[in-house]
Amino acid sequence: MSLEAQILFQAEQSNVRQYVENSSGDYVTVMVDGNVQVIIKEVKQEKQSFDKIRMIAGEIARDLTNKNVTDAKVSLPKLQKAFSSLDKRKVVTAFVEGWNLGTYHFDTYKKKKAKKQTNLLFQEGLDPQSVELGKKRAEAVAFARDLMNEVPSRLNPETFPKTLQEKFAGTGVEIVVHDKAKLEEMEMNGILAVNRGSKFDPAMIELHYKTDPSKPLIALVGKGVTFDTGGISLKNARDLSDMRMDMGGAAAVAGALKLLAATNAKVNVVGIIQTVENIPDRHSILPGDIIEYKNGHTVQVGNTDAEGRLILADGLIRAGELNANYIVDIATLTGAILNALGPKLGGVFGEEELMYELKKIGDENGDFVWPMPLVDEYEETLKSDYADFSNISNQNSAGSITAALFLRRFVPENSKWLHVDMAGVMDTKTKGYYHQAATGFGARLLADYAVHVSK
Repeated sequence: MSLEAQILFQAEQSNVRQYVENSSGDYVTVMVDGNVQVIIKEVKQEKQSFDKIRMIAGEIARDLTNKNVTDAKVSLPKLQKAFSSLDKRKVVTAFVEGWNLGTYHFDTYKKKKAKKQTNLLFQEGLDPQSVELGKKRAEAVAFARDLMNEVPSRLNPETFPKTLQEKFAGTGVEIVVHDKAKLEEMEMNGILAVNRGSKFDPAMIELHYKTDPSKPLIALVGKGVTFDTGGISLKNARDLSDMRMDMGGAAAVAGALKLLAATNAKVNVVGIIQTVENIPDRHSILPGDIIEYKNGHTVQVGNTDAEGRLILADGLIRAGELNANYIVDIATLTGAILNALGPKLGGVFGEEELMYELKKIGDENGDFVWPMPLVDEYEETLKSDYADFSNISNQNSAGSITAALFLRRFVPENSKWLHVDMAGVMDTKTKGYYHQAATGFGARLLADYAVHVSK
């Protein structure tokens, strides 16, 4: 016998209404005459947001799925009325997006698989386009989560290109893979240096999606370190398993391209992923070594655990070679950004107007970012006695800022540039539409920004 639920915004019985009012949380699940009812509490207009909708929908979906409820019905007009301060169509999309992400599981290696998700059914009206868009947005984020959650023995610099080629087959996204030999020819010396300790060959992966070549070219540059031990500057944490997520920037780029292709966005975008392992062995790059970049810069490696910026530099150089008008690089770059902003916000650096545009986009789609300063006076802390500059600062503060200043030196002269440091938001605990482990942060942010720039 199947179990169904009705999602309501006000309890029909007075005793139930009193119970709901006295309970905590955003909603209450009750049994009334043998029927499951989910009553969503009123959200004051000043507190209404699309992410609030996603969080509520995700919690309900996970709750009902765990209770083996097969179908959940909700009135479309009543849902929209409950969040009347927001765009009606976007309310539907947000609810569907949150619903589908709330039951996300990465259970590839578990004997016990996740339960079948409770089916969401709309009553009293239907908006198929908004529903479908919510599903596509959830799928893109789930794809980014899958990449981040995958174990490093399965997702490494050699398998990463193959994985993307398989996932993007038939989507309109063209995949170009520059292998080690090609990288040597292209003088992508940062990538080659960082990967020297790995048994896998490095790669640079380009994802081209150009449905409208007349639009400005937007380069999305993602750090793809499939596992980071710190190299010779070995990390000392008790558990390094989350370092498989050090390719979160690459996952964000891949997720963004998936979303753009799924929605047939009219854009001119290239994703540039640099994929390496940062592993110590007898071939590893050493502290004090110097990297000569294609653009003429020489960099002294002060710490091999500051490797992300070394490979992103090559990504920025490549974006310049492709004549990108806009560049957004994204990376799990510094622990300092977590100290500065906590686990809810990524940091964004760059031109002030562009930063606030990105913040506005993130405020709506749930990938929250906060504008950070580029303090020119800190440039001198990157000085080196042996090279043009070092990959680390000689001061113990402002680590995320000095990392951004390092990257700025590789930005092509005529490109508009933003840098997103997502180290603090790469993983999370189960809450709302998030499931413990990878967040999939950045997929929506990059895709929506590309659409915004292309208008």
